[in-house]
Amino acid sequence: MSKILNLTLQVWRQPGPNKPGTFETYQAKGISDDASFLEMLDIVNERLITDGKIPIEFPHDCREGICGTCGVMINGQAHGHERGTATCQLHMRKFNDGDTIVIEPWRAKAFPVVRDLVVDRSPLDAVISAGGFITAPTGTANDANDIRIPKEVADSAMDAAACIGCGACVAACPNSAGQLFTSAKIWHLNSLPQGQAERFKRTEAMVETMEQFFGSCTNHGECSEACPKEISLDFIAYMNRDYIKAKVKNRRMASQI
Repeated sequence: MSKILNLTLQVWRQPGPNKPGTFETYQAKGISDDASFLEMLDIVNERLITDGKIPIEFPHDCREGICGTCGVMINGQAHGHERGTATCQLHMRKFNDGDTIVIEPWRAKAFPVVRDLVVDRSPLDAVISAGGFITAPTGTANDANDIRIPKEVADSAMDAAACIGCGACVAACPNSAGQLFTSAKIWHLNSLPQGQAERFKRTEAMVETMEQFFGSCTNHGECSEACPKEISLDFIAYMNRDYIKAKVKNRRMASQI
């Protein structure tokens, strides 16, 4: 049987990227513990609109934990306190009646605030654009078994591809590092036969684009802890290895031109 929660929200409100922001307090009363976190914010916004006030802007889209747009800081933790859970998958049954919940946007220099809880995460797109593709011939698709891939390789690629690009790893990292995101996007292509043609060019381009926006990794491990898809730190090691190889191989190829 569902329970009813009465909560106090302290929400970061900021009207624009170049304007000062502040925390504002709202009462979220009569919230069913069956509601999701975003549904709770919807209820609060409906009441604000009814009262003639400006609703809280917050990022969301699929509400199924696959698009990566819903991330906010909840009580100082990216996506909240539930491990392996995106904000849109977090349910109010994980909170207690009378709780005070502090809600903030991602706290990272690379993600400037657009409005309230919405941030600009375009640096993640820049990393993908730098090399997140493979050379694919046009025409009829090959049969599925034309390229045989060992199960452990396919599993590793799928684990890396599970990254939804939400940016929680950056927000959770004390250095605002983007290594977990970048390594996942690199490895799900680099580990497969189809990704070998651009492997080292891809690695060098994506890593060096990442370094333009994000801080350096010092192995705190908070990125993996905050990740709603529990992406492994191992992918960062794979990326670092390929980056070293890329610098050697790409330099050697350039000298031969």
